[in-house]
Amino acid sequence: MADFYQILGVSRDADADTLKRAYRKLARQYHPDVNKEPGAEDKFKEIGKAYEALADPETRARYDQFGEAGLGGAAGMPDMGDMGGFADLFETFFNGFGGQNPQGGRTQRRGPQQGDDLRYDLNVDFKDAIFGQQREIKIPHLETCEVCRGTGAKPGTGPKTCSTCGGSGQVRRATRTPFGNFTQVAECPSCNGVGQIIADPCVTCGGNGVKQVRKKLRINIPAGVDTGTKLRVSGEGNVGLKGGPPGDLYVFIKVKNDSKLKRDGVTIYSEIAVSYLQAILGDTVKITTVDGDVNLKIPSGTQPNTTLSLENKGVPRLGNPVARGNHEVLVKVKLPTRITDAERELLEGLASQYSDKNINSSSGLFSKLFGKESS
Repeated sequence: MADFYQILGVSRDADADTLKRAYRKLARQYHPDVNKEPGAEDKFKEIGKAYEALADPETRARYDQFGEAGLGGAAGMPDMGDMGGFADLFETFFNGFGGQNPQGGRTQRRGPQQGDDLRYDLNVDFKDAIFGQQREIKIPHLETCEVCRGTGAKPGTGPKTCSTCGGSGQVRRATRTPFGNFTQVAECPSCNGVGQIIADPCVTCGGNGVKQVRKKLRINIPAGVDTGTKLRVSGEGNVGLKGGPPGDLYVFIKVKNDSKLKRDGVTIYSEIAVSYLQAILGDTVKITTVDGDVNLKIPSGTQPNTTLSLENKGVPRLGNPVARGNHEVLVKVKLPTRITDAERELLEGLASQYSDKNINSSSGLFSKLFGKESS
């Protein structure tokens, strides 16, 4: 007796996926519509018999233990190898009514199919995300093969109707169960549910009808995008099979950080450090904004950690670039850790003017100036 594992060219510990791939490869190679050599049809049947025995775990276990002799049914009892289990029984019902396969798949559609959507992650500079820009990107996606025009067949030839399923894309198998005889419907293993066999595949696309190309696209990034913003480019996904519509391209934005500016929604945040004299007397300082450098007025008597607001200097609202948020500036006051003798003399002289208020030291003066009670 022939060894089923040798027929399929797999090891005895091959998993289900390996068995399936080996079977489909050999079935295409020896299919009567493709291979006209003598003995090809018998080889095709032999391959099918081997795969049918090894594809079912229970049947495979009996074959591993007893060989081909273990595949026959006991006298007076239904052949357990033909029962297929309750999963096959339910699959028969579901497929018979056009429903979903209980193992999660669906019978392959033979008509036009919607192409897959694609995702592209795009890094955008901080200011470009605020004001928007146009970017050129390159995406790998599937396009219809221009040589075979999507048929998958060599020019001058065409697909042939699969002789295994008669073009239906499905095969039926009678199954005996304790509840009676049922017909199990499954995807045709020869044509993978397509219903056609390509004897002379297109050399450009390998018979797939589509090929992967890198395409340049110019996309518009609107003002106000942020990390997590998703842009949809219609019709730039993978092309659909059998003339189906293409999918879409989704561009996911990730905004780079800025060393000086922080963003939260439409608000920009930054910090500025001023001296204690600038905080006391007031001043005008230059700060960085998304619009460039601008002058910021520090009011006299500004307290430490005061927030000053620049209206309409923030981020444009996505979809309404005229409306902008604000730029909030946190003022940090720098106190000197060391002072010169001349500075101390001046400060002590100033402090003496407040002696009637019990402020008679430089430390008391600092407390008064920065809104703290004197010790």
